Amino acid sequence: MLSEPGEGKEVGRARKRKEDARLLTGRTQWTDNIQLPGMLYIAFKRSPMAHARITGVDVSGAKGMPGVVAAFSGQDFADEQGSLPCAWPVSENVVIPDHPPMAVEEVRYPGEAVACVVATDRYLAADALDAIDVDYEPLPVVLDMTEALTDASPKVHEAGNRAFTWTFAQGDMEAALRDAPVVIDRTYVQQRLIPTAMEPRAVVATTDGDGFTLWTSTQVPHVLRVMLALTTGVPEHKLRVIAPDVGGGFGSKLQVTAEEVLCLLLTRKLGKPVKWTESRSEGNMTVHHGRDQIQHITLAAEADGRIRGLKVELLADMGAYLMLVTPGVPLLGAFMFNGIYKMDAYSFDCTGVFTTKMPTDAYRGAGRPEATYAIERVMDELADELGLDPIEVRRRNWIRHEEFPYTTIAGLTYDSGNYEAATEKALALFGYDKLRAEQADRRDRGDPVQLGIGVSTYTEMCGLAPSRVLGSLAYAAGGWEHGSVRMLPTGKVEVVTGTSPHGQGHETAWSQIVADSLGVPFEDVAVMHGDTAISHKGMDTYGSRSLVVGGMAVLQACEKVKDKARKLAAHALECSADDLDFAQGSFTVKGTTSSKTIQELALAAFAAHDLPDGLEPRLDADATFDPDNFSFPHGTHLCAIEVDTETGMAKIRKYVAVDDVGRVVNPLIVEGQVHGGLAQGIAQALFEEAVHDADGNLLTATMADYLLPSAADLPDFVTDRTETPATSNPLGVKGVGEAGTIASTPAVVNAIVDALRPRGVHDIQMPCTPERIWRAIR
Repeated sequence: MLSEPGEGKEVGRARKRKEDARLLTGRTQWTDNIQLPGMLYIAFKRSPMAHARITGVDVSGAKGMPGVVAAFSGQDFADEQGSLPCAWPVSENVVIPDHPPMAVEEVRYPGEAVACVVATDRYLAADALDAIDVDYEPLPVVLDMTEALTDASPKVHEAGNRAFTWTFAQGDMEAALRDAPVVIDRTYVQQRLIPTAMEPRAVVATTDGDGFTLWTSTQVPHVLRVMLALTTGVPEHKLRVIAPDVGGGFGSKLQVTAEEVLCLLLTRKLGKPVKWTESRSEGNMTVHHGRDQIQHITLAAEADGRIRGLKVELLADMGAYLMLVTPGVPLLGAFMFNGIYKMDAYSFDCTGVFTTKMPTDAYRGAGRPEATYAIERVMDELADELGLDPIEVRRRNWIRHEEFPYTTIAGLTYDSGNYEAATEKALALFGYDKLRAEQADRRDRGDPVQLGIGVSTYTEMCGLAPSRVLGSLAYAAGGWEHGSVRMLPTGKVEVVTGTSPHGQGHETAWSQIVADSLGVPFEDVAVMHGDTAISHKGMDTYGSRSLVVGGMAVLQACEKVKDKARKLAAHALECSADDLDFAQGSFTVKGTTSSKTIQELALAAFAAHDLPDGLEPRLDADATFDPDNFSFPHGTHLCAIEVDTETGMAKIRKYVAVDDVGRVVNPLIVEGQVHGGLAQGIAQALFEEAVHDADGNLLTATMADYLLPSAADLPDFVTDRTETPATSNPLGVKGVGEAGTIASTPAVVNAIVDALRPRGVHDIQMPCTPERIWRAIR
């Protein structure tokens, strides 16, 4: 059952977003909009080679170009630029090479910065780059992960190409495999993806001679401030980081970038404000990439389809360096390969591999989509092997609703869920039996356009995360979040959140939570974020953690405000605090009509004429929330695809997504997140791929070459929800930011393979382009 908002309640109400009035009309401030007096503009000279030794850089030609104020090589920054940080040293054997923001001696991926120009105009700076001469001595490229681990491979770094190994095992895998009636052995490839946010990255930096301010299109202003201080030596208390309105991130702005460090150093060096805004081709080359794994999966099962054990051997392409959380991304998936299923044994072995490509890092879902893809693909293979319906093989293995809370073979405790209910609702909306009948008819008739049906029953761990768990995984920071609530004298409310939105609608959702908690109008709540001078504490936004961690910090702060107001109300109404009821924004003496609104109490606190002893003259409160557990959204996605066996063209005919994200604060925001997530997951299945040539050049460096779907390429989605509240937070919310991306990719590929199984097709490497489908058929 879905809970409906109570009478007069905001939580559960489909509110249009407060933010949209300014975002959709452009009446807002993006980083690239910022104009400061005397501002200079930066352009970076980037390596055209994937791997080379720098034998000389001559910037003198650029210095004489019109409008040029300065030009620098990497050598000019060698003593002050430090190394870009990796905050997740995942194992004792991890290799973390120095990562200079601007290359000094060697370049290791195409697009790495080797010099820069500072000019009075962005285009003059870009023009002057041609006057910089860089001499390179080519070095061998390293592109294939398997070959990179051989003794004969060239080295990306002197320490070799193995970044780390990380293993995890539960149960007796040898016993699970021994004499197993069914063993499925498959290898799946997660292609490299390029995150493409609506807003390109941009940085503005300025100094007043003592302190520094950095505006940047980032998801992590608080994390960035700490890391910039550690990297550059600028004292943290002298550094203010501001994330103004940010046009999307999807993990690509969860980073400490070379450009952010260099802009800070340049404003310090020149004493003037500077700005850099990337072009799309720069972005494709130098925004960290996503995915890029080779997954070898072995599943052992009984003759009736019940899983005995799952073995995962993973190669993960790190690219040339380890960036902020690069090595941790595949480890997030380590706890999710088992999905929603019960089994006796599980083993996971991951090797991180250096290559001469742009580093990978978090991209929407960060390890969880990769894991879900593998288990959901192999479950379909198990169903095919046994002649079972894909839904039936899942039913025989999933955790039943009465078994929650359930500790999985990977050691996570799933607190709540109902996979049966979500699946039954999805099957009904999809018309599953009718579509299966049509599929059989088309096969019998030999129709050249075959129908495939894909299933994906997923869960994910989000709400990152309990700090103690992150600590046990060697992550450098915690998973808490901070919030504060301030009652103003006029009864309005200011909320300061440590989360940093980039399209998720925090201002609206937080206003709804506060309005219900304090009993004030939705319109009377203002939410501030993204500026370390205003929001002094925070762990920022990623991993679907904002609501389930940050929203709970705000809710806790509201409770503290009410505790203070209760004491003031008891004093004003001459009663015991225990004799007061609070409802709809008023404290009322039980059994009477005597009451005080929380707005009246805010003004009384401001005036401070008659306060109880020991009560400060303010109704403000701060709270820091550190969850006891992750949250675990789940759902069932079903996809029907028509595949033209003569041309290889695949077209989605129907897509149904039934998700369970716990209690819903705003259904409109949830719907938008699901739609956006579906678009990104389907894009991996059908469209997107970063491609390099034999010399390591990125062939998909522009949007003319890197295929993104448009609205015309996607179907109308049928979406619905079930609701099993989380037990790990007071509101019962679970998070929705990554669900659509995690679930949709295997649903689509399973559908394509299902259409072609009678022709002997068991896998098609993503993206499943018409050419790849056509070749697989033949």
